[in-house]
Amino acid sequence: MGAYVGVMDRRLALAALLALAPTAALAPPAMASGGEKKKGGGASFIQIQTLTASIMRRNGSRGVITMEVGIDVENEALRERANASTPRLRAAYTQVLQMYAAGLPAAMPPDADYLALRCQRETDRLLGKPGAKLLIGTILVN
Repeated sequence: MGAYVGVMDRRLALAALLALAPTAALAPPAMASGGEKKKGGGASFIQIQTLTASIMRRNGSRGVITMEVGIDVENEALRERANASTPRLRAAYTQVLQMYAAGLPAAMPPDADYLALRCQRETDRLLGKPGAKLLIGTILVN
């Protein structure tokens, strides 16, 4: 009985800690320090938040496809426009990924070239002209 009480005490203490400071306890280290850290690239690189979409697995259960992307924009004026358009770019990329995932046959690996081509078209369309190069970091199927 004593071991069970010890486990319950720890769970209650953890629950109390999370209730008192939910954002500080659950925030990733980059956010806890006050800002979002850039993953990589140079001054001309804009990191887009990770994109996700649901897929069907071979056994009929649902899975998730995850894609990390960023854009490299050398032209400063276009980079400012791209920074301002980041939410719209992310929404367009997510829509491309969701539409692709909906038609992806079970057990087929994703086609990175096709996804890059479609996302690059969306980038050029939303920014109004070419000049930003879409870069895909990783595509994971889970």
